[in-house]
Amino acid sequence: MLVAVMSDTHHGDKTNNLPSLLLKELEKRKPDLILHAGDVTSAELLERLEDFAPTVATRGNADHLGLPEEQVVDVEDVRIGVLHGHQFFSLNAQFLTLKALDMEADVLIFGHTHRFYHDTYSVHGNRVVLLNPGSPTFPRMDSAGFALLEVKGEKVRVERVRFW
Repeated sequence: MLVAVMSDTHHGDKTNNLPSLLLKELEKRKPDLILHAGDVTSAELLERLEDFAPTVATRGNADHLGLPEEQVVDVEDVRIGVLHGHQFFSLNAQFLTLKALDMEADVLIFGHTHRFYHDTYSVHGNRVVLLNPGSPTFPRMDSAGFALLEVKGEKVRVERVRFW
């Protein structure tokens, strides 16, 4: 199963343009599911994403859409937690890994920093994948883009999609 992962699009508050490179990649890649880790800022963008695949989103610090703080989604044999990250004093790997364990998630998707991050940790015999897809519209000291998760059974492969 192919899952598109994004965050920090800020459509409607920082830009009124839908990110054309994002839409082109979604059309090309044809994901089965889209996960958005907050700062969507526009119902219009969520509706547009739904044109490509079912979309699950969480509330970021700039959102006023009534989205949940966090969500957990089961994809094949992998449990994926999604949140924005503004809830934490620090977005360090230790806090995020402990949050993933608290959510009973194999993968924790987060945003807020507008920068891509991906790593895998092992804690108490549990493997946790941390993924921040960055921002397709407003990257901070990084390339614009998003991420793809390819899930096959219990296996997860992460691909970074950069726009430049």
